[in-house]
Amino acid sequence: MPNVKDASAGKPRPRNFIEAAIEEDLSTGRFDGVHTRFPPEPNGYLHIGHAKAFLIDFETAEKYGGKYNLRFDDTNPIAEEEEFVDSIQADIRWLGYDWEDRLFFASDYFEQLHEWAVKLIKDGKAYVCDLSADQVREFRGTLTESGTESPYRNRPVEENLELFERMRKGEFSDGAKTLRAKIDMAHPNMNMRDPVMYRILHASHHRTGDKWCVYPTYDWTHGQSDSIERVTHSLCSIEFEDHRPLYEWYISQLGIFPSRQIEFARFNVSYTVLSKRRLKELVQAGHVKGWDDPRMPTLSGMRRRGYTPEAVRDFLGRTGVSKSMSVADFSLLEHCLRDDLNRRAARVMAVLRPLKLVIDNYPEDKTEELEAVNNPEDKSAGTRKLPFSRELYIEQDDFREDPPAKFFRLAPGREVRLKHAYFIRCESLVRDEENGEVTELHCSYDPDTRGGEAPDGRKVKGTLHWLSAPHAVRAEVRLYDHLFLKPDPDDVEEGKDWTANLNPNSLEVLTDCLVEPGLAGAAPGSRYQFLRRGYFCVDPDSTEDKPVFNRTVGLRDSWARIQKGGESCGQVQRP
Repeated sequence: MPNVKDASAGKPRPRNFIEAAIEEDLSTGRFDGVHTRFPPEPNGYLHIGHAKAFLIDFETAEKYGGKYNLRFDDTNPIAEEEEFVDSIQADIRWLGYDWEDRLFFASDYFEQLHEWAVKLIKDGKAYVCDLSADQVREFRGTLTESGTESPYRNRPVEENLELFERMRKGEFSDGAKTLRAKIDMAHPNMNMRDPVMYRILHASHHRTGDKWCVYPTYDWTHGQSDSIERVTHSLCSIEFEDHRPLYEWYISQLGIFPSRQIEFARFNVSYTVLSKRRLKELVQAGHVKGWDDPRMPTLSGMRRRGYTPEAVRDFLGRTGVSKSMSVADFSLLEHCLRDDLNRRAARVMAVLRPLKLVIDNYPEDKTEELEAVNNPEDKSAGTRKLPFSRELYIEQDDFREDPPAKFFRLAPGREVRLKHAYFIRCESLVRDEENGEVTELHCSYDPDTRGGEAPDGRKVKGTLHWLSAPHAVRAEVRLYDHLFLKPDPDDVEEGKDWTANLNPNSLEVLTDCLVEPGLAGAAPGSRYQFLRRGYFCVDPDSTEDKPVFNRTVGLRDSWARIQKGGESCGQVQRP
């Protein structure tokens, strides 16, 4: 097979180990095609780690002209909701993947799974056990000691069949009994020590309602669902490697289509957590404002923050496929995002912390329109008109009364350029009488410098963005930063947990910002580059009277800077 192209870099890359295994299966005739699946549990929102997994599933199938399924592992009615089913489908479609008509649910197979469980009971390969969950764990033994057989392990087949049927009818309370596979309590792999196949849960299911009160475990559901769908290659994260013998044992005992399980390393990103349990804790404890909070690594949170699907796919493609645990550097994700937004985002001016500026020698009743380029990277984006008047707003930090060395912006007596407009000089200032802070600047302008160039050839070192005071639109801006203070959130002092590393300044809300008049009524999801400030996205909280913008990412690119210096920070290997 020829090498495939890495879309992020445009260079050929060697086969990964999954592709090598698939090509061997195709060449030996083990399978005559490739069919994969992505099996999320609908108990939360997808995060970028899940995105890596379904990218591997879907793109592997696409490479070999195969098919891929979306199958929900809905075997735990206590934790699963239709909201999560809907959000998972929306996130996968947002990233650009389409499972066509191959949408399935594990609950589709509950009857077949039950029939197969009955078959194993009849074959003497499964039994009903009365041990409690704690007793099952105790009897299982340890990594160095064999387990102990359940006293119910050798129940007669007919008794097991009767008890299992009574379990299904709801005659027993939750946890009173389980159905277990009869394998080997001395097996070196603890997953093979009579694993639980069914447990009793008197809970309503989001699809089957109250039809069932016994629900299959994931280990019992996984391989059989793959086989029913004739999945050839069941691609899983590395923690399922020890479960593979059980996956194969069930398929072998039932004599059904022999799907093959292959494992890859879990995906991690610095400055965040990718445990669904921890993400749920962040939401429930109020550390964030829901699953789609722009600080969350969920795909819905990233979308709300302004990430593009192209940037996310680029990032995931660059991180490769491995069996070794690694951590992708968050700065690489931001680099991919800047690279994409630089091409597509319109340039606009916004003043986040306004300082009033009056041009004393500009006519009071005059307003003119200046032409501004929408995106220098995209000539087809065209230009727009900006209103310019006597009273403007600039950023507070673009003025210093006593400027330090290498400060080239506005200061008393200094001349600077206003972007797309004129040269101005600061002549005087106004202070607040109570605290002495500068509240207003008075300047003069050179009318011969319209467009930002002086006919006499004089140069200025500073160029500022600005807004016309009478035309500016008031806006709220939310400045997001890393949710955690350290690259590894688990890097904490003894006695503390990962939440000790939460960043108290991960969100700063500015309510008195100003933006160009053309941004009034901008649609949620619209992306812009605020000149000199970064990339921003319109939030769904926006109203007709007051738009809300989320900072997606700043302009400074630490990844590109480090790469230029000859270092690599894309993947940090973990032992």
